[in-house]
Amino acid sequence: MTLAIDYPTLDDFGTDPLWLIIAKAIAVFAFLVVNPLVAILLERKIMARMQSRLGPNRVGPRGILQSLADGVKLALKEGIIPSGVDKVIYLLAPIIAVVPAVMAFAVIPFGPMVSVFGHQTPLQLTDLPVGVLYVLAVTSVGVYGIVLAGWSSGSTYPLLGGLRSTAQVISYEIAMGLTFAAVFLDAGTMSTSGIVAAQEHHWYVLLLLPSFVIYAISMVGETNRAPFDLPEAEGELVGGFHTEYSSLKFAMFMLAEYINMVTVSALATTLFLGGWQAPPPLSAFDWANSGWWPVLWFTLKVWVFLFVFIWLRTSLPRLRYDQFMNLGWKVLIPISLTWVMVVAIIRASIVGEDADLLRALVSAGAGLVVTGLIAFSIWHLMRVPDLNDDDPADPATPVDFDPMAGGFPVPPMPGQVIRTGTDHESTPSRETTDA
Repeated sequence: MTLAIDYPTLDDFGTDPLWLIIAKAIAVFAFLVVNPLVAILLERKIMARMQSRLGPNRVGPRGILQSLADGVKLALKEGIIPSGVDKVIYLLAPIIAVVPAVMAFAVIPFGPMVSVFGHQTPLQLTDLPVGVLYVLAVTSVGVYGIVLAGWSSGSTYPLLGGLRSTAQVISYEIAMGLTFAAVFLDAGTMSTSGIVAAQEHHWYVLLLLPSFVIYAISMVGETNRAPFDLPEAEGELVGGFHTEYSSLKFAMFMLAEYINMVTVSALATTLFLGGWQAPPPLSAFDWANSGWWPVLWFTLKVWVFLFVFIWLRTSLPRLRYDQFMNLGWKVLIPISLTWVMVVAIIRASIVGEDADLLRALVSAGAGLVVTGLIAFSIWHLMRVPDLNDDDPADPATPVDFDPMAGGFPVPPMPGQVIRTGTDHESTPSRETTDA
């Protein structure tokens, strides 16, 4: 039996009174501010639990006021501006990082049509015929904040962090955009409310599993989170693009990171997990997808993704830069292109009666095969080379490596062995040890 769910359409937007539009905007902003505050606290608590330690437990009952204390501490710190910076861009960069992260949430649907003081309105600020492309465009602008912060700081390490961020965005937004293309083909629309309505019977995580897997990987790379936190890798870049920032300017970069986490999680929920629709078996009840209950389902789904962000940071080491670029260009982008063509062929070739059911079954089966290909490609890319393999035709065969060829000691990459008997044997023992 098909339940009568009051899905919004594009015609339902643009008719709200001004006071209701302002109230929606304030509610969205409050959602984006409260969630990062909770996420910062829970991240420290969950990481502590996973690492068998206590975590924050001093400020407030069981440490629940730790995020508030951190905010006050950052606000009271001295705001230092180094003498060599490009001051205008240096001050604008944190703003450029935060504002697009907030703007992207304008088209995210929280629920169906509801009544607010007698006005029928969708639980969504606005929608566009190209709503998902709007999110992609706006979030791309936010990366300029990181790039400009690194460039304007006038320091080597922030500049390197900004350059890494540029490469990161170019590499992973292509794969992310291709996952959107598969969703557009199946849903027949690019509006976020329309995509949620198209998942009334089947969530796209089941029909378009490869798109979901690739998007999940890409969204971690887009938000500069571990194991893809190369623009702020404290191990080699001190703090990366925000090394020269302090006080509230530094806090704005942290706020932008966590708001971006919420945004990409909300977009993943909208595109692949049915948006605000209730999960089975609750979806069988009329009340579950009506009124204000969908806001709860939407928030819970978003927090599933936020928990995975925290889990990854706790569990995985940072990728090497070559692994990071190879994953984007050699695995995610080619497989994304292939999967889009597979989805298009399935939709074009299966027509007639019961075509929707047959297309769903074929897409799910093909998705499992392509997802297995993704898993195998990642395993092959990340595996440690076998240094005992003597086959010269095998690329895993150890390659002689001169650590002093460039004039300074460089550690060998996996698969390389330090050359013996070179002209640099007279190098001081300390440098040789470092190499």
